Amino acid sequence: MTDVRPPIPAGIREAGVLAVARNLTADTVRAVADGLLRGGVRALEITLNDPEQRALETLAAAARHAKGTDLDIGAGTVLTIDAAQRAIDAGATFLVSPHADAGLVEWAASRGIPCFPGALTPTEILTAWRAGAAAVKVFPASVAGPAFVREFRGPFPHIPLLPTGGVTADTAPDFIRAGAIAVGLGSWLIGDGNPLGITKRATTVVGAISTAR
Repeated sequence: MTDVRPPIPAGIREAGVLAVARNLTADTVRAVADGLLRGGVRALEITLNDPEQRALETLAAAARHAKGTDLDIGAGTVLTIDAAQRAIDAGATFLVSPHADAGLVEWAASRGIPCFPGALTPTEILTAWRAGAAAVKVFPASVAGPAFVREFRGPFPHIPLLPTGGVTADTAPDFIRAGAIAVGLGSWLIGDGNPLGITKRATTVVGAISTAR
């Protein structure tokens, strides 16, 4: 357990959306980032399961491109401390995991890096929070549903939740009304990587979340 808890990045907290991108390259990520920004999304997670070296190159390119903008760049599918360090070296300012690894969360928190570990049960969520998570990623959100978020916040109103996995513009407002601080959107938002489509979908979901709040 740690007393250190880095804050939730403004890009996630204010717009209420974390974009999750897989299988991008250093060449394609710039257009995706621009499309997200035009649509009001201000946080982009580059997952590391693509193989990792290419993902790190993509992450580094995104971090360079986003410098001087309002877009926060982070790493996703971070499974180990070694991978976390490589992601930070490449320019990640926050870390996201599909699982709750207290050691990894504590390591990140002690270095001032916001970490969003994945969890699906009250015990997992509380363990991740006590380790120093900035917020806890409810994953997969399509399995948990908004009702889980609402009921969980009864006894644990102080733990911020970020549902991710299968979220769309239709379901995002339900999670926000249930008490989530933000939602993570992957394939629905990024689609085929066309920046025009990304901007259109980003605008739609950011507007829906703003209304739900």
